[in-house]
Amino acid sequence: MNTCCFIGHRTIQETEELKQQLRQVIERLITGEGVHTFLFGSKSRFNDLCLETVTGLKQQYPHIKRIYVRAEYPVIDKAYRSYLMQFYEDTYYPDSAVNAGRAAYVERNQEMIQKSRFCVIYCDEAHTPARRKSGAKLALEYARKQQKTIIQFPT
Repeated sequence: MNTCCFIGHRTIQETEELKQQLRQVIERLITGEGVHTFLFGSKSRFNDLCLETVTGLKQQYPHIKRIYVRAEYPVIDKAYRSYLMQFYEDTYYPDSAVNAGRAAYVERNQEMIQKSRFCVIYCDEAHTPARRKSGAKLALEYARKQQKTIIQFPT
């Protein structure tokens, strides 16, 4: 199971240091751990940054695959699929998200975690209100329960 997923807050403290650390982590996963498949969600600047980083590394490591796991649109038409294939090698909608309503994002994240050996998660626990759990916080807790290898940002 040489797969890694990315999950994170909608907004992040985006710095050059974060970008460099992220690139180092992803390259180490590819070269040192044999990761070849990367799962991405949506609605998060962290996901966007990870996609940009993996896409940049794809020139050097053309065998790696980017897969978009949708939490919206269980069925997509040819035009939307064609659009997505400009950025990803594949896309799918998890069965667990069907009829999940607002929980579709949680279900999607759990699906990505289940299918991954490594979870790169941006969850700033110090800035997550105790009374409300963010999707990233829920994902982090789920990944811990699933005993996944977690690489957490910010470090």
